[in-house]
Amino acid sequence: MTRDNSPLDSILQSRKYRGLDLPEETLRDLYERELQRHPNPKEAVKAVREKLHNIIAPYLGDPDYEAGQAALRRAFAAGDPAVVKEACRQLMSQHASTRERIPLLEDFYPRLFAVTGQPRVIADLACGLNPLAFAWMGLPRETRYHAYDLHHPRVELINTYFALAGLAPLAEHRDILISPPEVEADVAFFFKEAHRFEQRQRGCNRAFWQALKARWLLVSLPITNLTGQRDLLERQRALVARTMEGLNWPVTEVLMDTELVFCIEKQDGA
Repeated sequence: MTRDNSPLDSILQSRKYRGLDLPEETLRDLYERELQRHPNPKEAVKAVREKLHNIIAPYLGDPDYEAGQAALRRAFAAGDPAVVKEACRQLMSQHASTRERIPLLEDFYPRLFAVTGQPRVIADLACGLNPLAFAWMGLPRETRYHAYDLHHPRVELINTYFALAGLAPLAEHRDILISPPEVEADVAFFFKEAHRFEQRQRGCNRAFWQALKARWLLVSLPITNLTGQRDLLERQRALVARTMEGLNWPVTEVLMDTELVFCIEKQDGA
């Protein structure tokens, strides 16, 4: 972190964040935005901490990443695809977002690709542990699977999985809101993140979606809260409608048990 951002040193050195190797540009962006609202640096740092808690979402859970890499190596060494799937399933079960999707895996991606066609190039945005579901996607190893996440240990785990699975290790440690990926993708996954982007920076989704060079953008949003007690369906439809107001992009909805996927066709990738 540069000297100009020294008020953020306490965040970087905290037990909660020091092992994540967060992108410097993320902290700088958050701090500069919060300084506009809170001229007092201490108040700005406090606000940055609150934003980071939502962005990193430790409440969603995380596996032990070093142990996870070791488990993947053992599973692939066994030479049994069923053993590999079980290892991936166990890892995905340790993060709330992918845990909710596990019962749907057999049908989830076939239903989406029935709308988009089979992709050759994927961009998985703020990917979490979703790339570990590759074995359920029905795609060849030649698929170019680009994955992006703020969490450096998570990116290392995903690249370990990619290499073991015979895929190019294309996971990147990146703040996609500040630096949208430039890869030309057939399909971009943006799963269970658009609502959290709005909490980070209200209205940011529109420019972000427009910047993506993907023919299809698949935006999924949870239809209940983490306790399963609140119906969020219409709220999520309203979020997407506001974001796309005036954009001539056809949308196909695919409703799953726990999330609604908006399959957005970006005309000519525009």
